[in-house]
Amino acid sequence: MDSGVKREVLVRRVLAGAVVGCFVLGGVLVAMPDGDRPPPPSPGPVARAATAVGSGAPASLPDLVALISDREAHLRAHPGDVRSWAELGTAYVERGRRTAEPKFYPKADAALRTSLKGRPKGNTEALRGMAALADARHDFRAARGWGEAAVAASPKRWSGYAALIDAYRGLGDYKGARRVLAKLVELPSGSGSGGASGSGASGGRPGAQVSVRAGLVYRDRGWREDSAAALSDAAALAAAPAERADCLVRVGESAWERGEAAESLRAFEAALRADPGEHAARAGQGRALAALGRDSEALLAYQSALAKQPLPRYALELGELYESLGLGGAARAQYDVLRARVREGDAAGVNEELVLGLFEADHGDAGGAVRRLRGEWARHPSAAVADALGWALHRDGKDKEALGFATRATDRVRGGGARVALYSFHRGVIARGLGDDSGARRHLGEALRISPVFSPLLVPVALRALEELGEAEPRPAGALR
Repeated sequence: MDSGVKREVLVRRVLAGAVVGCFVLGGVLVAMPDGDRPPPPSPGPVARAATAVGSGAPASLPDLVALISDREAHLRAHPGDVRSWAELGTAYVERGRRTAEPKFYPKADAALRTSLKGRPKGNTEALRGMAALADARHDFRAARGWGEAAVAASPKRWSGYAALIDAYRGLGDYKGARRVLAKLVELPSGSGSGGASGSGASGGRPGAQVSVRAGLVYRDRGWREDSAAALSDAAALAAAPAERADCLVRVGESAWERGEAAESLRAFEAALRADPGEHAARAGQGRALAALGRDSEALLAYQSALAKQPLPRYALELGELYESLGLGGAARAQYDVLRARVREGDAAGVNEELVLGLFEADHGDAGGAVRRLRGEWARHPSAAVADALGWALHRDGKDKEALGFATRATDRVRGGGARVALYSFHRGVIARGLGDDSGARRHLGEALRISPVFSPLLVPVALRALEELGEAEPRPAGALR
C-alpha cells in the first residue's frame, strides 16, 4: 500500500472514529444526572449566527439578518473593531450564498478589506472570510490564495481549511484537496476555531463541516460509498438546524447523483423540516420529483426555490424540465431569467461562465459557449469544466477536440475520478458523432447505469440512441418520459 493510499485510509478511520466518539459521548451525557442545576440559557439569534459564522458553518437566514444588523450598528459606534468587520463581512458572504443575491458580495469585500487594513497580519477571520467570498463568487484561484494565507496564519485552527478544500476542488486540483483534508484530520486535539459550535469548533474533533468536506473529496475520488457515509455522518453531527439542513442537502445531492431519486427526495424533505429556509432543498425536491414522474409537484418546488434563491442553475434546470414537457414558451421564459441572473452576478463579481456555457451550448450560441468555456478551463480546469467544454465543442461541430475534454471529465482530471451520468452521456454522444458506435453504446449505457434519471430532457435521448445502436436499455420505471 503506497503512502498516499495509507494516508487516505487514515483520514477515513479518523473521521469514523470521531463520529463513533460523538455518539458515545452523547450517550454518556444523557446518562449523567443534572442535579438541581438549571440548563444554560439558549443563545439568541445574534450569538447563534456569530458562532456559525466564526466556525464556517451555515447559519439560518433570520439569524444572519439579526447578526448583520447588530454588527452594522456596533461598527457605526466602533469603526476600529477589526474583528467585527471580519464577522460582518463573512455574514454578508453567507447571506449572499443563502439568498443568491450577489449585491451582498461587494459589501462583504469592503467589510473584509476594512478588517485587513486595520490588522494586516494574523487576521485569520478576515482571511478566511475572503476565501469564502472568492469561493462564493467561483473565483477559485483567489480562494486558494486567501485560504492558504488563512491556514498559514493559524495552521492549528481547523476552520481555515474548509474554504481551501473548496478552492482546490473548484480548480480541479483533487490531489491538493486530499492533501488539505489529510492535514485537517491530523490536527491535534484542541484545534478550535475560536468559538464553540456543533461543527467541532472547539476541542479539535472533526465535526459536521469537516465530514462534509471529506464526503466531497471522496466523491471526487470516485469513492461513492465512503462519500455517502461521510455526508450522513455530517448530518448526524450537525447541532444547529441550519447546519443540519445544509448537510442533508448534501446527502440528497449525493443520492441524486447515484440515481436514487426516492432516497434523494427523503433527504431534501428532511432538510426542509430542519430548516424551512433551506431553499437549495426546494430545488433538490424539484429534481427528485421530476425523476419520479411527479411533474406538477416538481414545477412548484422549482418555482418556490427560484422565488427565494434565484440561482442561474435552477433556472436552467426548470427550463429544461418545461422543455421536456413540451412547454417551450415557459422554458424560454426561464432561460431569460437565467441570463438576467448571470448579468446581475457578473456586475457583483460572480463568475457564472460554467452554467452559462452549458446553457449556450444546448440552447443558444454553441460557438460563444466554446469561447466562454475555453476561458473558464484556463482559470479552473476541473472535471465539470472539461465536460462542459467538450460538450460545447461537440455542439459546435468539433467532435475530435471534444473527445479529448470528454475523456478528461469521465476518466481523470488531475487525480479526480467522480462518476457523473451527464459526463458519460456527453462522451457517448461525442463518440457517436465520431462514428465510434462501440464507444457510444458503452458510455451511453454507463450514463444510465450511473443514474437512470439524470435528466428529464436527456434520458429519453440516451434511450433512443441506444435503441438505434442496437442496445436498448430498460426504461426507468415510472420515472422519465
